[in-house]
Amino acid sequence: MGVEFGLLGPVAAWGPDGAPRPLGAPRHREVLGRLLIARNRVVPVGRLVDDLWPDEPPAGAVGAVRTFVAALRRALEPGRPPRQPSRLLVTDGPGYVLRAGRDVVDAWRFEDTAARAAEAPPHAAVALWDEALARWRGPVLADFPAAAWAAAEQARLEALRLDAVERRADAQLATGAARAAVADLRAHVAAHPGREDGWALLATALDRSGRRGEALETLRHARKALISAYGSGTGTGAALDRAEARIRSGTAGSAAEPAGVADGVWDRAAAAWDRSVPARSRARLHATAGLLRDLAVTGADGLEEAREHRRELVAAAETTGDAELAAGIIGSYDVPAVWTRADDPGNAGELVRAAARAAARLGPDGPPALRARLLSVVAVESRGDAAADAPLPRAADAPAAEPWRLRAERSAEEAVRIARRLADPALLAFALNGAFMQSFATCGSAARRDALGAELTRLAIGHHLPGHEVLARIVRLQALAGLGDLAAADAEAEEIDRLAHRNERPLAAVFTSWYRALRTCETDGWPAARPAYAKVLAETANCGMPGLVRGAAVLVALVPVMRGDALPRPDDFAGLDAGPYRPWLDPLLLAASGATERARHALATVPRPPHDLLQEALWCVLARTAAAVGHEPVLRRARNELADADGELAGAGSGLVSFGPVARQLRAIDAALGQGAPCATEPADGGT
Repeated sequence: MGVEFGLLGPVAAWGPDGAPRPLGAPRHREVLGRLLIARNRVVPVGRLVDDLWPDEPPAGAVGAVRTFVAALRRALEPGRPPRQPSRLLVTDGPGYVLRAGRDVVDAWRFEDTAARAAEAPPHAAVALWDEALARWRGPVLADFPAAAWAAAEQARLEALRLDAVERRADAQLATGAARAAVADLRAHVAAHPGREDGWALLATALDRSGRRGEALETLRHARKALISAYGSGTGTGAALDRAEARIRSGTAGSAAEPAGVADGVWDRAAAAWDRSVPARSRARLHATAGLLRDLAVTGADGLEEAREHRRELVAAAETTGDAELAAGIIGSYDVPAVWTRADDPGNAGELVRAAARAAARLGPDGPPALRARLLSVVAVESRGDAAADAPLPRAADAPAAEPWRLRAERSAEEAVRIARRLADPALLAFALNGAFMQSFATCGSAARRDALGAELTRLAIGHHLPGHEVLARIVRLQALAGLGDLAAADAEAEEIDRLAHRNERPLAAVFTSWYRALRTCETDGWPAARPAYAKVLAETANCGMPGLVRGAAVLVALVPVMRGDALPRPDDFAGLDAGPYRPWLDPLLLAASGATERARHALATVPRPPHDLLQEALWCVLARTAAAVGHEPVLRRARNELADADGELAGAGSGLVSFGPVARQLRAIDAALGQGAPCATEPADGGT
């Protein structure tokens, strides 16, 4: 309808043009306010009468309410034709309901923005808290301060507002803006002296602004204020005690809280940076690039933030028109990357194109180190099919050259050559990461990946590159699992966990946890592995790597199927998000449900599996389906693709799941081709 409503201040309504709607007399506004706080629920006429006249309703009160409603309808929908029912203020059974979406009521928008701010990292959170608090025009339902029907909502929303003020200040402190937080917090505790968290935040802000004596005096005053507000015995709260301990430990130069001391240094350095470095300078672009690179390895939240802001930073660098600057920013993100399916394929494709543009602008005579970095970006971001610029070839067709894949492979090769020539260890580590991402041209490449991982391990140890050492050992962990050398893979897993703990790389544990579930399956069978997989699925659901997590439950559900000889029970997959694996799962489920012709049609159009860590596993799935429905072209293509992986475990090179020996899958394919008939027709009971 284009009408917006206000509760955070006097009751108000605005039209699509932002102009206030004339709501008439106070009783009209009171009815509107009462309907708004009902939140799209019906308010019976009798309840409206009792709320508007709590002492004793006058004669004709029901008629008066109906008159108020009619006037409101005219005010809110001035263009509504006569006799046409209102679509906004609706008669429903015994009463009325105001149909309003969450995006048109200021109180509800405040709540939603606050919820987003609570989940955001500090800089983004400050902006969101500002947006949320800006919706307040005064006290809730300011024109009805004593109305009993409004009291609960007024108290609830006011409590949320006070919490928002404090959480905004907390986010400011986390960004280093302690001085900016002081003034707002002073006003906050002056108006609400019983807010212990507000006092603790004010003392912390003063301390981080270099005013430690004033901070301690504030804490003493806070205790008196709390005693005055709540009575004797409750004046000293835990939040004040913690704040005082932090402040005093900093005064004494104690190392008891090194993290707190480091935070103070960070705050002061960040504030000095903001004061000293000009806005829109190249220095800010370079510093931001370094910050995003470090942020990406801090954990799930940092990885997601870095991924999002990296795109914006690259766009900003390109707008400068400085080819070398843009190339340096694009090529600076040498964060170790191990999972070969892109978390955000669209973003990855944009980065590949940006790197290619930057390389073209530099030309062949540009700085070779910059060129190698750009080529490494192309290789790393072209993981799987993220850089595809044409429809993927079909699994039923003969293999054909794919230009985007050839570009990525050649980029990786050239980057490694340049890095070796320059003898730059960090550059070579980045280039070898790209070579790893492009080492999946054919199935059966586990031995090659193990060699890459071994070289990268030696390089990282020799030149103290701990992030790339973690990457190298994960690469080896996966490759050794694919080769079936579980004892060597175990040793890598232990070393990965040690390095990750020492160097604060929390995401490395995602891969070792999955590997240990896979190992349990290989050594003890599926029944023993099932609870381990349930646990690891729950633990990694929010790890910040959607390319790995989406569809992972389907891969796990396929384990007992593919380790056996039969088709799955479709009900076992009901409700599971197949994610990126949907194209290869659907034909199998169609075959299992008896829809043979539909399964054959799906096989005729399904694309070939991506060139990544799971390509052998997905070719095995296609082969199982093709054998079941007698689709010889896909069966023969799968046979040819899997032949080079004869000595590996299908899927185990991912470090996530193992479908057992590829050799076993090849024997099943050969049997199906020899018989010319399906080899699996019954639903699976579960593999061993």
